[in-house]
Amino acid sequence: MDKRISALDQNYQKGVFGKKVKKGVILSEINDLILYQVSTWPETLNEVGVKIAKATNLKEFPSPNKALNESQVALLRIEPLKWWIIGSIIIELSPEEGSILDLSHSRTHLRISGSDSISLLNRHLPIDLRETSFPLNSVASTAFHHCSVTLWRSKNGYELFLPRAFAFSLWEILLESAAQFGYEIK
Repeated sequence: MDKRISALDQNYQKGVFGKKVKKGVILSEINDLILYQVSTWPETLNEVGVKIAKATNLKEFPSPNKALNESQVALLRIEPLKWWIIGSIIIELSPEEGSILDLSHSRTHLRISGSDSISLLNRHLPIDLRETSFPLNSVASTAFHHCSVTLWRSKNGYELFLPRAFAFSLWEILLESAAQFGYEIK
């Protein structure tokens, strides 16, 4: 396997920045992303969903715009006929069932948490992130500064998947906006 080089790690230092009184946002790059996209046909949706759930040790597969996770593996339903598998090797599918695409090298995975994480994200994402509208394990494909991104609200915070080619410029925008809250890079 090729050694993966982060799109960001040479462009930041770990530490606390912005308002020194408080750190309302915690930003982390999650390295060594393992990400597979599984696409299926309408006729094989349930069959492939059950197969993926079994392979990832989940009891079921998530409905659209939802996620399920177990220890180090997550299954996100990013579109009606597509799933993302995070942190796991993938099963084999026949062309009649669907297709699998390795997206591991094409995305940068950021985790955003802290008391002001919703305020920070709401400055850039056109999504209502309140608990009643975007509860735990919700998933959305959306835009951030005219760039398509995927957002998942996990138990650890907001998981933001950025296209690798745009990761640095979006990271700079996040840091500039986070300064008003005080932030920590872990």
